[in-house]
Amino acid sequence: MNPVRPYAPLQDEPVPLQDTPHHMYPGQLHGPEAAGGQHTIVLQSEPPRDHIIWSLFCFFYSNPFCLGLAALVFSIKSRDRKIVGDLEGARHYGSTARCLNIAATIIACITAVILIAVYGVLASL
Repeated sequence: MNPVRPYAPLQDEPVPLQDTPHHMYPGQLHGPEAAGGQHTIVLQSEPPRDHIIWSLFCFFYSNPFCLGLAALVFSIKSRDRKIVGDLEGARHYGSTARCLNIAATIIACITAVILIAVYGVLASL
């Protein structure tokens, strides 16, 4: 290494380049397999939805014919299946919870509209 002299022009020094570690760029190919090797790409699908928040709202705010409770039970089963790793079972339970939530929401909305209409008719008399 050259000693540093104030106000002296800097001289070029060769610096060896370091090889990039493989763990820094996991998606890129490194080494001889980068040129022509055969690779398999695994696409992960999104995890199944359990609709637990919607089920909680249906259970606490509008629980017609206990549909909110049934939807909550199926949502919890869906979450349990997802944690265990059974994604197909989680999708099935999540789909059932979604259907029950839709039914409970529609029944609650229709009931609310009917009650508002009855109240409006009775208030006008």
